[in-house]
Amino acid sequence: MAETWHEELRARGYRVTPQRQLVLEAVAELEHATPEEICSRVQRTARGVNISTVYRTLELLEELGLVTHTHLGHGAPTYHLASEADHVHLVCRDCDKVTEVKPEIVEGLVAELDSRLGFETDVHHLTVFGRCSDCRAGSA
Repeated sequence: MAETWHEELRARGYRVTPQRQLVLEAVAELEHATPEEICSRVQRTARGVNISTVYRTLELLEELGLVTHTHLGHGAPTYHLASEADHVHLVCRDCDKVTEVKPEIVEGLVAELDSRLGFETDVHHLTVFGRCSDCRAGSA
């Protein structure tokens, strides 16, 4: 992975900076993380990196197709590697648990939205909110 993103940055005229490397490594380690969580992880190694640097870096990395974001609630977006973004998020409103499922599980919904409304769904940004099986069982 490292060679690919290094090459991508250089091919587009960007330098491979320690901050960019640390942000990308934090995204990879944390899997789904807000910019604040990423900043906290980066600051373990580089205390001088501030939140605005993290936001700018995430914006660049997303523009280059290396990371992507989704909204798992009303707060800040969460970021993860674009190479691992082929999933739909299920978010429990009771316990905040996030479950990843393969896009095939929502094929029926995607097909219906297309056939009935002509709506093309971006499954990589799809988040479904509800209640997980543990929370449902606990209230039964």
